[in-house]
Amino acid sequence: MVILGASRVRSVSQAGGVGQGTVIRVAIVADIRLYREGLARVLERQPNISVVATAATGDGALAPLLQLGPDVILIDKAMPDSLAAMRRVAVAAPGAKVVSLSVREGEGEDDRDVLASAEAGAIAYVPREASLEDLVAVIECAVRGEAVCSPRVAGALLRRIAALATDGRSDRVPAHLTNREREIMGLIDEGLSNKEIAKRLRIEVATVKNHVHNILEKLQVHRRGEAAARVRAALPRRAVGSDPRADPARVGEG
Repeated sequence: MVILGASRVRSVSQAGGVGQGTVIRVAIVADIRLYREGLARVLERQPNISVVATAATGDGALAPLLQLGPDVILIDKAMPDSLAAMRRVAVAAPGAKVVSLSVREGEGEDDRDVLASAEAGAIAYVPREASLEDLVAVIECAVRGEAVCSPRVAGALLRRIAALATDGRSDRVPAHLTNREREIMGLIDEGLSNKEIAKRLRIEVATVKNHVHNILEKLQVHRRGEAAARVRAALPRRAVGSDPRADPARVGEG
Protein backbone atom coordinates (compact mmCIF):
# COMPACT_ATOMS: atom_id res chain seq x y z
CA MET A 1 0.00 0.00 0.00
CA VAL A 2 1.15 3.54 -0.75
CA ILE A 3 0.14 6.28 1.71
CA LEU A 4 -0.16 9.69 0.08
CA GLY A 5 -1.79 12.71 1.71
CA ALA A 6 -3.24 10.95 4.72
CA SER A 7 -2.38 13.55 7.34
CA ARG A 8 -3.02 16.86 5.65
CA VAL A 9 -6.84 16.94 5.69
CA ARG A 10 -9.70 15.89 7.87
CA SER A 11 -12.24 13.38 6.64
CA VAL A 12 -15.77 14.44 5.75
CA SER A 13 -17.05 12.71 8.91
CA GLN A 14 -14.55 14.63 11.03
CA ALA A 15 -15.61 17.87 9.40
CA GLY A 16 -19.25 17.17 10.20
CA GLY A 17 -20.37 16.59 6.62
CA VAL A 18 -19.78 17.95 3.14
CA GLY A 19 -19.62 21.69 2.91
CA GLN A 20 -17.71 24.54 1.34
CA GLY A 21 -13.99 23.94 1.75
CA THR A 22 -14.44 20.30 2.74
CA VAL A 23 -11.85 17.96 1.24
CA ILE A 24 -12.94 14.41 0.40
CA ARG A 25 -10.45 11.72 1.39
CA VAL A 26 -10.25 9.09 -1.33
CA ALA A 27 -8.50 5.71 -1.46
CA ILE A 28 -7.96 3.70 -4.65
CA VAL A 29 -7.88 -0.10 -4.87
CA ALA A 30 -6.72 -1.63 -8.15
CA ASP A 31 -4.39 -4.47 -9.04
CA ILE A 32 -2.65 -2.55 -11.85
CA ARG A 33 -0.12 -0.19 -10.28
CA LEU A 34 0.12 2.14 -13.28
CA TYR A 35 -3.65 2.55 -13.34
CA ARG A 36 -4.10 3.32 -9.65
CA GLU A 37 -1.13 5.68 -9.42
CA GLY A 38 -2.15 7.50 -12.60
CA LEU A 39 -5.69 7.91 -11.33
CA ALA A 40 -4.36 9.18 -8.01
CA ARG A 41 -2.29 11.86 -9.72
CA VAL A 42 -5.26 13.04 -11.75
CA LEU A 43 -7.60 13.20 -8.76
CA GLU A 44 -5.03 15.03 -6.65
CA ARG A 45 -5.40 17.97 -9.03
CA GLN A 46 -8.98 18.45 -7.85
CA PRO A 47 -9.22 21.12 -5.13
CA ASN A 48 -11.78 19.20 -3.08
CA ILE A 49 -10.19 15.72 -3.25
CA SER A 50 -7.21 14.26 -1.43
CA VAL A 51 -6.03 10.76 -2.34
CA VAL A 52 -4.84 9.34 0.98
CA ALA A 53 -3.65 5.94 -0.25
CA THR A 54 -3.56 3.45 -3.09
CA ALA A 55 -3.40 -0.31 -2.74
CA ALA A 56 -3.76 -3.62 -4.49
CA THR A 57 -6.33 -6.10 -3.24
CA GLY A 58 -5.95 -8.61 -0.45
CA ASP A 59 -6.60 -8.47 3.27
CA GLY A 60 -3.02 -7.45 3.97
CA ALA A 61 -3.29 -4.40 1.71
CA LEU A 62 -6.83 -3.35 2.58
CA ALA A 63 -6.50 -3.41 6.36
CA PRO A 64 -3.97 -0.54 6.72
CA LEU A 65 -5.79 1.42 4.01
CA LEU A 66 -9.05 1.28 5.95
CA GLN A 67 -7.30 2.49 9.09
CA LEU A 68 -6.70 5.82 7.35
CA GLY A 69 -10.45 6.49 7.40
CA PRO A 70 -11.11 7.40 3.75
CA ASP A 71 -14.50 8.89 2.92
CA VAL A 72 -14.65 7.18 -0.46
CA ILE A 73 -12.94 4.00 -1.67
CA LEU A 74 -12.67 3.49 -5.42
CA ILE A 75 -12.45 -0.21 -6.35
CA ASP A 76 -11.67 -1.36 -9.87
CA LYS A 77 -14.46 -3.73 -10.95
CA ALA A 78 -12.16 -5.20 -13.61
CA MET A 79 -10.12 -6.97 -10.90
CA PRO A 80 -10.85 -10.69 -10.49
CA ASP A 81 -11.50 -10.29 -6.75
CA SER A 82 -13.18 -6.88 -6.87
CA LEU A 83 -16.51 -8.04 -5.43
CA ALA A 84 -14.79 -9.79 -2.54
CA ALA A 85 -12.86 -6.57 -1.84
CA MET A 86 -16.11 -4.57 -1.82
CA ARG A 87 -17.67 -6.98 0.64
CA ARG A 88 -14.63 -6.81 2.93
CA VAL A 89 -14.74 -3.02 2.89
CA ALA A 90 -18.49 -2.97 3.57
CA VAL A 91 -17.95 -5.09 6.70
CA ALA A 92 -14.71 -3.54 7.95
CA ALA A 93 -15.50 0.12 7.18
CA PRO A 94 -19.28 0.61 6.92
CA GLY A 95 -18.87 4.37 7.07
CA ALA A 96 -16.81 4.52 3.87
CA LYS A 97 -18.58 4.89 0.55
CA VAL A 98 -17.55 2.27 -2.01
CA VAL A 99 -17.55 3.30 -5.68
CA SER A 100 -17.13 0.62 -8.35
CA LEU A 101 -14.89 1.68 -11.27
CA SER A 102 -14.72 0.46 -14.88
CA VAL A 103 -18.26 -0.90 -14.79
CA ARG A 104 -19.90 -2.19 -17.94
CA GLU A 105 -23.16 -0.35 -18.49
CA GLY A 106 -25.22 -1.66 -21.36
CA GLU A 107 -28.34 -3.45 -22.41
CA GLY A 108 -29.54 -6.64 -20.72
CA GLU A 109 -26.70 -8.83 -19.48
CA ASP A 110 -24.23 -5.95 -19.34
CA ASP A 111 -26.10 -4.48 -16.37
CA ARG A 112 -24.88 -7.42 -14.29
CA ASP A 113 -21.74 -5.44 -13.35
CA VAL A 114 -23.88 -2.73 -11.79
CA LEU A 115 -26.11 -5.22 -9.98
CA ALA A 116 -23.18 -7.28 -8.72
CA SER A 117 -21.41 -4.16 -7.44
CA ALA A 118 -24.55 -2.97 -5.63
CA GLU A 119 -25.06 -6.38 -4.04
CA ALA A 120 -21.43 -6.38 -2.88
CA GLY A 121 -21.85 -3.03 -1.11
CA ALA A 122 -21.02 -0.33 -3.68
CA ILE A 123 -23.06 2.82 -3.28
CA ALA A 124 -22.21 4.11 -6.76
CA TYR A 125 -20.45 3.13 -9.96
CA VAL A 126 -18.46 4.73 -12.78
CA PRO A 127 -18.91 3.34 -16.33
CA ARG A 128 -15.91 2.48 -18.48
CA GLU A 129 -16.64 5.35 -20.85
CA ALA A 130 -16.96 7.97 -18.10
CA SER A 131 -14.86 11.13 -18.07
CA LEU A 132 -12.84 12.62 -15.23
CA GLU A 133 -15.64 15.10 -14.65
CA ASP A 134 -18.07 12.20 -14.33
CA LEU A 135 -15.81 10.46 -11.80
CA VAL A 136 -15.49 13.59 -9.64
CA ALA A 137 -19.26 14.08 -9.74
CA VAL A 138 -19.83 10.48 -8.64
CA ILE A 139 -17.36 10.86 -5.76
CA GLU A 140 -19.09 14.02 -4.58
CA CYS A 141 -22.51 12.38 -4.81
CA ALA A 142 -21.30 9.25 -3.02
CA VAL A 143 -20.13 11.29 -0.02
CA ARG A 144 -23.63 12.76 0.22
CA GLY A 145 -25.14 9.27 0.04
CA GLU A 146 -26.46 9.82 -3.47
CA ALA A 147 -26.08 7.66 -6.58
CA VAL A 148 -25.91 8.63 -10.24
CA CYS A 149 -27.27 6.13 -12.76
CA SER A 150 -29.17 5.99 -16.01
CA PRO A 151 -32.95 5.37 -16.01
CA ARG A 152 -32.32 1.91 -17.47
CA VAL A 153 -29.95 0.96 -14.66
CA ALA A 154 -32.36 2.38 -12.09
CA GLY A 155 -35.02 0.10 -13.56
CA ALA A 156 -32.67 -2.88 -13.39
CA LEU A 157 -31.93 -2.17 -9.73
CA LEU A 158 -35.63 -1.93 -8.90
CA ARG A 159 -36.33 -5.20 -10.71
CA ARG A 160 -33.52 -6.83 -8.76
CA ILE A 161 -34.96 -5.63 -5.47
CA ALA A 162 -38.37 -6.97 -6.48
CA ALA A 163 -36.82 -10.33 -7.39
CA LEU A 164 -35.03 -10.56 -4.05
CA ALA A 165 -38.28 -9.73 -2.26
CA THR A 166 -40.02 -12.51 -4.17
CA ASP A 167 -37.24 -14.95 -3.32
CA GLY A 168 -37.55 -13.95 0.30
CA ARG A 169 -41.21 -14.93 0.31
CA SER A 170 -40.47 -18.34 -1.20
CA ASP A 171 -38.44 -21.19 0.30
CA ARG A 172 -35.89 -19.24 2.29
CA VAL A 173 -33.29 -21.99 2.66
CA PRO A 174 -32.79 -24.42 -0.23
CA ALA A 175 -31.96 -27.34 2.06
CA HIS A 176 -31.64 -29.76 -0.86
CA LEU A 177 -28.05 -28.65 -1.44
CA THR A 178 -25.42 -31.14 -0.33
CA ASN A 179 -22.84 -30.31 2.32
CA ARG A 180 -20.14 -30.01 -0.35
CA GLU A 181 -22.32 -27.67 -2.43
CA ARG A 182 -22.93 -25.50 0.60
CA GLU A 183 -19.21 -25.42 1.30
CA ILE A 184 -18.47 -24.34 -2.28
CA MET A 185 -21.19 -21.68 -2.09
CA GLY A 186 -19.47 -20.20 0.96
CA LEU A 187 -16.11 -20.07 -0.79
CA ILE A 188 -17.60 -18.37 -3.84
CA ASP A 189 -19.06 -15.78 -1.49
CA GLU A 190 -15.53 -15.08 -0.31
CA GLY A 191 -14.66 -14.19 -3.89
CA LEU A 192 -12.72 -17.34 -4.76
CA SER A 193 -12.55 -18.56 -8.36
CA ASN A 194 -13.15 -22.17 -9.38
CA LYS A 195 -9.40 -22.74 -9.47
CA GLU A 196 -8.91 -21.24 -6.02
CA ILE A 197 -11.78 -23.31 -4.61
CA ALA A 198 -10.27 -26.47 -6.08
CA LYS A 199 -6.95 -25.66 -4.43
CA ARG A 200 -8.59 -24.88 -1.09
CA LEU A 201 -10.63 -28.10 -1.06
CA ARG A 202 -7.94 -30.19 -2.75
CA ILE A 203 -10.21 -31.35 -5.55
CA GLU A 204 -10.11 -31.01 -9.33
CA VAL A 205 -11.29 -27.81 -11.05
CA ALA A 206 -13.65 -29.92 -13.16
CA THR A 207 -15.24 -31.22 -9.96
CA VAL A 208 -15.82 -27.67 -8.74
CA LYS A 209 -17.43 -26.75 -12.06
CA ASN A 210 -19.76 -29.72 -11.78
CA HIS A 211 -20.80 -28.67 -8.28
CA VAL A 212 -21.40 -25.08 -9.42
CA HIS A 213 -23.50 -26.34 -12.33
CA ASN A 214 -25.60 -28.45 -9.96
CA ILE A 215 -26.03 -25.52 -7.57
CA LEU A 216 -27.31 -23.24 -10.33
CA GLU A 217 -29.76 -25.90 -11.48
CA LYS A 218 -31.08 -26.56 -7.99
CA LEU A 219 -31.52 -22.86 -7.25
CA GLN A 220 -32.97 -22.28 -10.74
CA VAL A 221 -30.64 -19.40 -11.52
CA HIS A 222 -28.25 -18.79 -14.40
CA ARG A 223 -25.26 -17.08 -12.75
CA ARG A 224 -23.16 -17.49 -9.63
CA GLY A 225 -23.99 -13.94 -8.53
CA GLU A 226 -27.72 -14.71 -8.59
CA ALA A 227 -27.20 -17.78 -6.44
CA ALA A 228 -25.12 -15.72 -4.01
CA ALA A 229 -27.76 -13.00 -3.75
CA ARG A 230 -30.47 -15.57 -3.07
CA VAL A 231 -28.48 -17.11 -0.25
CA ARG A 232 -27.67 -13.73 1.33
CA ALA A 233 -31.35 -12.82 1.21
CA ALA A 234 -32.27 -16.17 2.75
CA LEU A 235 -29.84 -15.83 5.65
CA PRO A 236 -29.84 -12.16 6.73
CA ARG A 237 -28.75 -12.86 10.30
CA ARG A 238 -25.82 -15.15 9.60
CA ALA A 239 -22.40 -13.77 8.78
CA VAL A 240 -21.40 -14.47 5.19
CA GLY A 241 -18.54 -16.93 4.94
CA SER A 242 -19.24 -18.66 8.26
CA ASP A 243 -18.64 -22.38 8.44
CA PRO A 244 -21.59 -24.15 6.77
CA ARG A 245 -20.90 -27.26 8.86
CA ALA A 246 -21.85 -25.37 12.00
CA ASP A 247 -25.53 -25.45 11.00
CA PRO A 248 -27.12 -28.13 8.80
CA ALA A 249 -29.51 -25.53 7.39
CA ARG A 250 -26.68 -23.14 6.49
CA VAL A 251 -26.38 -22.63 2.76
CA GLY A 252 -23.15 -20.99 1.60
CA GLU A 253 -22.96 -18.87 -1.47
CA GLY A 254 -22.44 -20.25 -4.96
